[in-house]
Amino acid sequence: MTRPGPAAPKRAGIDPRGPRFGAAVTAVVLLAVIFLALVGASGVALALLAAQTAVFAWGALASVARHPYGLLYKTLVRPRLGPPAELEDPAPPTFAQGVGLLVALIGVVLGLAGVTAAVPIAAAAAFVAAFLNAAFDYCLGCQLYLLLVRAGVLGRSPAAP
Repeated sequence: MTRPGPAAPKRAGIDPRGPRFGAAVTAVVLLAVIFLALVGASGVALALLAAQTAVFAWGALASVARHPYGLLYKTLVRPRLGPPAELEDPAPPTFAQGVGLLVALIGVVLGLAGVTAAVPIAAAAAFVAAFLNAAFDYCLGCQLYLLLVRAGVLGRSPAAP
């Protein structure tokens, strides 16, 4: 009799409301970056975009389960809500954080190189994605992740069917 091999490790699911909360905070931060850049406070706008870029990096590298805004959600918001109807695979939102990191990093690097218009442009692009996620539960980075998985470019996550 043969024994079945070890099952693929399953990732712990996350509360899908956490990334939406994080997207709302991110949208506010990015809106502040755009406003500051447009009123001439380009140095402050660049610094704030750099800080948000670091938050994106944290989420992309450490996973959304350890994201600073997610921890804020878990500590302050989730205890006041009922349990989520279902849990979500953390891979798509973690990938989305990587997309946000790429967009924001381009803005920061170009801003440091003297292309000041890149800061509000990058912030606006990331703001659109964050706003769509926060307001309508439509995660552009997650959709890109699923598209790349279907195309075979990315491996299927262990939690995916």
